[in-house]
Amino acid sequence: MPIDIYVCWAVERRLKKGRLDMRVTKAQAEQNRAHIVATAARLFRERGYDGVGVAELMAAAGFTHGGFYKHFRSKADLMAEASASGLSETAARTEGLDVAEFVEYYVSREHRDGRGDGCTIAALSGDAARQPADIRTEFAAGIENQLTALQAQSDTPGDADQHAARIMMIDLLAHSVGAVMLSRACPDGSPLADEILDVCRKEILASLAPGNSDQPAARSPEA
Repeated sequence: MPIDIYVCWAVERRLKKGRLDMRVTKAQAEQNRAHIVATAARLFRERGYDGVGVAELMAAAGFTHGGFYKHFRSKADLMAEASASGLSETAARTEGLDVAEFVEYYVSREHRDGRGDGCTIAALSGDAARQPADIRTEFAAGIENQLTALQAQSDTPGDADQHAARIMMIDLLAHSVGAVMLSRACPDGSPLADEILDVCRKEILASLAPGNSDQPAARSPEA
């Protein structure tokens, strides 16, 4: 029986198209996963890890509840991935700022009130302390990255000053994060909420002044 050349060509074309469709579908699945992670990172910052369920999260991302398990084994897996993503966002958002500019941005009403778009460290450190080790590991890495970025922007060239600079940046970051967390804990519109930010921002910036004797210094364990 003679082979129809057109039929063979049509079959081959459909097979090629099927392979192309498969690649597009895989690419779309990766985009969908990234969108779910980004949505989760924002919602977790706004409401905490326990403040939003899988069904609500998927609806916010524009997908059905059942689609969740095509991408993640559990909510805990998503929490860890969203934490890493959120911490990377924070680093990218503050990249290029010198230390004083970082403080002005971070210890501000705008940052405090923009919880969903703000720093993951300030939004979720309290929650992370009660989560499994993989999430706390992501936070440790994110905090370390932020400290490294701040230290790179500080005016302490030379290896001899690096230890002192690290101590200073740990103090600065902890002070900044604590200020935002305390301010958020107050009622909306509370005078105290603004006062905390104003006082802490002023004190942190003052500690950066050259020759300030109140800067934290390295101490030996016996001191």
